[in-house]
Amino acid sequence: MALNDLPRRARSAFTLSAPSWATAWRTRGREPSDRTGPSIAVLGNCQARGVAQAMRLLAPKSPVRYLPMGTLKRDHGQLDGLARALKAHAHVFSQTFPAGLIPGGDSAALQAREPRLRLFPAIVFSAFHPDVVYAGQASDLAALKLAPSPLGQYHSAIALCAHRLGLDVPRTAGLYRADVFARLGYLDHWDPATRELVASAAGTGFGLERELTRWARRGAFMHVMNHPKAHVIGDIARRLLRESGIEPEPVEVEDYLGDELAHDVVWPVYPAVAEHFGLTGSYLFKTKPRGDGFPRLYDLPGFLAASFSLYDATPAADRHCPRVETWLGAPELVALFRGG
Repeated sequence: MALNDLPRRARSAFTLSAPSWATAWRTRGREPSDRTGPSIAVLGNCQARGVAQAMRLLAPKSPVRYLPMGTLKRDHGQLDGLARALKAHAHVFSQTFPAGLIPGGDSAALQAREPRLRLFPAIVFSAFHPDVVYAGQASDLAALKLAPSPLGQYHSAIALCAHRLGLDVPRTAGLYRADVFARLGYLDHWDPATRELVASAAGTGFGLERELTRWARRGAFMHVMNHPKAHVIGDIARRLLRESGIEPEPVEVEDYLGDELAHDVVWPVYPAVAEHFGLTGSYLFKTKPRGDGFPRLYDLPGFLAASFSLYDATPAADRHCPRVETWLGAPELVALFRGG
């Protein structure tokens, strides 16, 4: 299968809008026996895991089961097996998923078998982190292989391009400034990011125009382009419950559960980008910690040095990124990079 034939969400891992690659949270024990309300199943990526956790808080009488998208085949075998498992629940919520994750079809095929299934969107929003990209190879969905970075599988497009051009760390660090961001379109990401998110949500029948306005009033609502903050997850969980006839508890998810995805990678909002939105920015990159250890933090030169060290050990073909290839084919942008 060619890259252009891949499902949109798989293809987009090489640009901006990608499924989360964070490890799903583990199920911690069985539901308490006092949860005798209508049972709930939530299927999806790590965002869906957060939605399930939020529902456990907001609907304290309902047992809630999370089904990780990445283990559907292992856990259920075939799509019919998954559909049978879902029939045991009064309410079923799922993010969309492509064919290839489980034999028998995609989320549309599952919805045909289980008409009660309610779709909800994955939140992907690049405006606060327009430099973030994925890099790697793909021949089909199962063979999708992403290149590692100091922050998991999230890369700086500027760093990737500068390394390809043979720039060193100090010259590359000098590129992280407002006039370069403007030339690269980084200060104009709000409208396209909004259009993409609104269209994606509308495609699931879960419009987000009102929520997006509310989230924006609270500042940067993403930790990285596909990891929303806790209040975003809580709003989705609350709305799914309410629209299914379950009145949620009037509490804020972050007040009771904290922000789980803050324990994963946090990509900074660059100062020039932050200033564009009236926010405070930084160049402090945070890794996902191992175990109970404190996460490793990088300043910009440190992040670039760690990135270049990985890139030096990786064939260029394994760091393929369409955005970078486009830049390398534009003489004026190559001159911008080389000129510093």
